[in-house]
Amino acid sequence: MQIQTPAVIKAIESRSSVNFFQAGEILEDEAILRLVDLAVRAPSAFNLQNWRFIAVRSPEQKSRLRAVSMNQAKIEEAAVTFIMCGQYPRKGSLPALLAPSVEAGFMPAAMAADLSRNADDFYASSEQLARDEAVRSASLAGAFLLLAAEAHGLGACPMVGFDAEALSDAFELDADEVPVMLITVGTALDGNWPQKSRRAATAVAKLV
Repeated sequence: MQIQTPAVIKAIESRSSVNFFQAGEILEDEAILRLVDLAVRAPSAFNLQNWRFIAVRSPEQKSRLRAVSMNQAKIEEAAVTFIMCGQYPRKGSLPALLAPSVEAGFMPAAMAADLSRNADDFYASSEQLARDEAVRSASLAGAFLLLAAEAHGLGACPMVGFDAEALSDAFELDADEVPVMLITVGTALDGNWPQKSRRAATAVAKLV
């Protein structure tokens, strides 16, 4: 019997950061929303789901984003660039997010109420903690988005070369939203580098 390698492992092992895209290609709404649907399967503390995706795809908006992102050409060449926004945990947001789990019968209503109170108290204690959670959640969603793109045969690249304040103004981010990273997605041209070598697991892992 031949053992098949799961698709997610293939995506992890083959993914690389794409710098050169086929310009002029369009990713349909359905495809963009499918990528987002997969990205939001990422974990978040308390199930806060404190992220937002701004899919920049029109020529006008691409130009606006490029202007606040160190003039990086791939923003205009890729089919879409996602602005990955992390949100500070919002007080009172959890009951609605946990309601489907309660209705499905695998989370007691009392537990959902306790989690909601605990989350509100936990993040109210420290703005730094709240900001860290915003960055953490958007980063996890970004990682899932990268793998979703790879699994669908698309190239992608996470980017941090942007002016956060100017970007927030240009795309009207809320006061409690952090632009954590950009992720360009599209068809990769030939000539992009393959995945660069990684340090061995034994060099970075401590088994205790």
